[in-house]
Amino acid sequence: MRRDKRTKTFNEEAETKKLIYISIAVIIIAIVVFAITYVAYSKVLSKGSKTVGDINSKIGELSSKQNEELYEASTQIGKSVNEVSSEGEQTNTQKIAINTANIEKEITNTVTSKEEKTKQEKTNTVSSNEILNKTSEQNAKETSNETKKKVPDPTFVKPLEGEIIAEFANENLVYSKTLKEWVTHNGIDIRGEKASIVKASSDGKVKFIKNDPRYGITVAIEHENGYESRYSNLLTAEFVKEGETIKQGQTIGTVGNTAVFEIADESHLHFEILKDGKYLNPGEYIK
Repeated sequence: MRRDKRTKTFNEEAETKKLIYISIAVIIIAIVVFAITYVAYSKVLSKGSKTVGDINSKIGELSSKQNEELYEASTQIGKSVNEVSSEGEQTNTQKIAINTANIEKEITNTVTSKEEKTKQEKTNTVSSNEILNKTSEQNAKETSNETKKKVPDPTFVKPLEGEIIAEFANENLVYSKTLKEWVTHNGIDIRGEKASIVKASSDGKVKFIKNDPRYGITVAIEHENGYESRYSNLLTAEFVKEGETIKQGQTIGTVGNTAVFEIADESHLHFEILKDGKYLNPGEYIK
């Protein structure tokens, strides 16, 4: 039993020693690894420092070289700026010269334009005056022609000496013995013996000679300014013909009794005066 106990104790001691050895080995391995790592890291740091130095050296060289290039570039730029400035001054001088020439040209053109405008205005003024003068002359001629053309109204005389037995009644009604009713009367009736001479009341031209169904044999004479005189109830009108120019007082016919509308009246001359086709009162025109 003691033997078993010793054996157990021996085994325990052996296990303890084994653990101690293993621990020591692990520690030794850790120390070796640490040492190796330290040495390697130191080399890396040393190499890194050298590399950094080289980099700094190269940076310095590049910086110096860059400064030299910048200086040269600055010098060239300064030179270029001066050249450009000089060229700019020359260009500005040229531009000023050109602008001056342009201004002189514009001034010349302006003066020329003003002179031409003045000449044109003078020409237009002369033309306007000529036109006005021509217009004035033309108006004067037209006025003169109008004055010459303007003819006074005709004057009328009594175409037959005798009493007025029927007055003008264009708006009022008068009683007709023949028609036995109240009618209008567009002229005046002048009593005259049958075959009495009827004369032209004013200068004119024979417009027509006809046998009117109402007023018998009738002669119409045209006068100036649209006037017209008519002589009806004639016995004859053989003394004139259509288109003939006659004078005031010239014989144109004789008194008769051919008017159907006035056949019941005593022998007379039915006399009318018209203006532009409108009947007038002959009593207001004959002298």
